[in-house]
Amino acid sequence: MNILILGSGGREHAFAWKIVQSPLCDDLFVAPGNAGTAKIARNLPFAANDFEAVAKAITEHRIDLVLIGPEEPLVNGIVDYIKSLPELKHVKLIGPDAMGAQLEGSKDFSKNFMQKHGIPTAASQTFTPETLSKGLEYLQQHSLPIVLKADGLAAGKGVVIAETVKQAEGTLVEMLMDRKFGDAGKKVVIEQFLKGIELSVFVLTDGKKYKILPEAKDYKRIGENDTGLNTGGMGAVSPVIFADEDFMRKVEEKVVKPTLAGLQEEGIKYVGFIFIGLMNVKGEPYVIEYNVRMGDPETEVVLPRLHSDLVPLLIAASKGTIEDVEMTISPQVAVTTVLVSGGYPEAYEKGKVIENLEKCEDVMTFHAGTQFNGQEEIVTAGGRVLAVTGMANSIENAVMKSQKAAHTLRFEGKYYRSDIGIDLIRYRD
Repeated sequence: MNILILGSGGREHAFAWKIVQSPLCDDLFVAPGNAGTAKIARNLPFAANDFEAVAKAITEHRIDLVLIGPEEPLVNGIVDYIKSLPELKHVKLIGPDAMGAQLEGSKDFSKNFMQKHGIPTAASQTFTPETLSKGLEYLQQHSLPIVLKADGLAAGKGVVIAETVKQAEGTLVEMLMDRKFGDAGKKVVIEQFLKGIELSVFVLTDGKKYKILPEAKDYKRIGENDTGLNTGGMGAVSPVIFADEDFMRKVEEKVVKPTLAGLQEEGIKYVGFIFIGLMNVKGEPYVIEYNVRMGDPETEVVLPRLHSDLVPLLIAASKGTIEDVEMTISPQVAVTTVLVSGGYPEAYEKGKVIENLEKCEDVMTFHAGTQFNGQEEIVTAGGRVLAVTGMANSIENAVMKSQKAAHTLRFEGKYYRSDIGIDLIRYRD
């Protein structure tokens, strides 16, 4: 079958790397892709949000299955658009429709959904520009620290943990009145701060049944020891040592099953991935957020641990038969380290030549922000540039492999965290 992946990051390269291994995949296309996907698939020159170009490509390249990588086209309704075209009724789609995508597209929607369906989450209230004064009053009465979240999509940067009332008030005004995050901040969810250890659980569902993929822990802050600004993600580890069998059973019973039951109750036919951001609070799972696609860089540690062919799972999800497909997981540890451009997550330069890609041995190097220049050199084209994943029987060796590759790779302004996974080693010890 012919498969199209939409997106251009490390997540999409990891999907391409996994899918191209399947005997069921005849031709693989990625739009727009990057320099890494160009080596194993055919990149198509249009953005994932260009719905008309997507539809044209599906017809032109006789695409049988479309996997939508990023959240924005899902929230914007790409699944609804493709389904509305009679000539594309046969196409299998991995991703929810616009209504289902509101689980990520609106923090207010997702919080109301969790409260309605009894899914454990932090207490919260939502405020708008019209209710700013009530929001400021609410902050005065709330315990610290306190979490403020832009309601809409903000590229993973619309969350602020305020340590003081003054900081919280300033953030609320910036979001609602100064439009710091544009339309994403038309509403702001103010939420109780949960103290615990964070992790992510990933579910692939056909709308009723599901498979739980390997869990992961990512590292959002730019600085070591989780300091500095939030980023799209500086690294990830799977499995997560504190997500033991008992905890994961609680996740399934208290979060996964009620989430799918709630979607069905709401009349939402959800097909695709659900990324559940969790906080482990004294052994109990609380949902921080939903995402309606796989995470990045978590995908770069989850898929390498998936022994099974991914394509039969995707087909079964689209057909409503996911229960019939076996899934096996590697017991090995996967660690990925993200290399970023100097200045990220703020202003950074592009076009820096990347060297030593061929010298990275015994790791998987997933491209994120890369492209070819006129001299056929691979150059930087984004804030997050590469994710290097090492696998081993121990977390220590997986960390060592990933870090060695991160050290070997070169480009001007390169930065990466050298402490990815170290906290989990300490946790175990």
